[in-house]
Amino acid sequence: DEIPTVVGIFSAFGLVFSVSLFAWICCQRKSSKSNKTPPYKFVHVLKGVDIYPENLNSKKKFGADDKSEAKNKSAMPKNSLHLDLEKRDLNGNFPKTTPKIQSSPDLENLSPKHFAERKKDSVSPDSLKSITSLSSEDKQDKLGTLFFSLEYNFEKKAFVVNIKEARGLPAMDEQSMTSDPYIKMTILPEKKHKVKTRVLRKTLDPAFDETFTFYGIPYSQIQDLTLHFMILSFDRFSRDDVIGEVLIPLTGIELSEGRLLMDREIIKRNVRKSSGRGELLISLCYQSTTNTLTVVVLKARHLPKSDVSGLSDPYVKVNLYHAKKRISKKKTHVKKCTPNAVFNELFVFDIPCEGLDDISIEFLVLDSDRGSRNEVIGRLTLGSSAEGTGGEHWKEICEYPRRQIAKWHMLCDG
Repeated sequence: DEIPTVVGIFSAFGLVFSVSLFAWICCQRKSSKSNKTPPYKFVHVLKGVDIYPENLNSKKKFGADDKSEAKNKSAMPKNSLHLDLEKRDLNGNFPKTTPKIQSSPDLENLSPKHFAERKKDSVSPDSLKSITSLSSEDKQDKLGTLFFSLEYNFEKKAFVVNIKEARGLPAMDEQSMTSDPYIKMTILPEKKHKVKTRVLRKTLDPAFDETFTFYGIPYSQIQDLTLHFMILSFDRFSRDDVIGEVLIPLTGIELSEGRLLMDREIIKRNVRKSSGRGELLISLCYQSTTNTLTVVVLKARHLPKSDVSGLSDPYVKVNLYHAKKRISKKKTHVKKCTPNAVFNELFVFDIPCEGLDDISIEFLVLDSDRGSRNEVIGRLTLGSSAEGTGGEHWKEICEYPRRQIAKWHMLCDG
């Protein structure tokens, strides 16, 4: 009888000891976790990463102009990630300072006198007169200077353009007082060659140093070409802001002696007047039995030029609205290089309500551009509340259902 009693006592003591040891271990783990510093949030790490690809030079692209910071970045391997979290605020943003990017070595070695001599030799009197004859308002509101070089490779029969940098750009972001500039370049008049640089963040003196080579252009045709540089500022939430443009006619420019370094003042973009947006021919038919609306986009005429080339690549985007909410969208094919486009494309929309009282339809005529966002040439709205020919056309299709009615409409500002 004594043996089972002793075994029971030892078992009870062992169970109490095990439970106490387990509780002590859990308390120690909990206290050690509470003493640890919590890690950074993911959004902070994401905003603190600066990536420098191998194909880019050692110039600073994004950060502020700090000499000690530049030394640290040069000592880093090319494929490493640099977490610059100490110089950001609690939201992971850069402080509001205006960064300065050093100019390229080729431009620093050249004196202003050398640039002026090269400019006089390479520009025709007409183009020089148009560039220098700036109004007093343009002189007060300067948009900066663009630096680039031109070269022709006779062995490869290639035209080479190097966009070096831009200086003194205006700030398009009023909060940070900086811009996110990039440059879109087009060779006119055919618009076959369109390129654009990368976007450089938060700088007013971007150093691009990007070279574009265009093959298959004979040297004899260089004199007939014109370079069009469009300087823009990237906007993530809306349409990119246009800073200005530079137009370079190549008439009189000799590239046989080698590379030619040039600089030009950035001027305001030549904005089209709102009175000449062109016209659009639309045919509508309302089927009351099936409650459908048939829309035929027929033609467009007298469309204004979307850029200095005078040639647009128009297409039409059709949006159907019910009580000011878009419920359907369609678009036509792109017509290349014409101000008078023939579309002849039919779209059928199902109407979600009885009648056309709460229905309206919007036509957007856009210029197709592979290099950037498509630009709106003109706009047209048809509906019961529309004014002018838009309201008259809508009233006729309501009064005469099952009849196809076509009308020309003037386009308004986009």
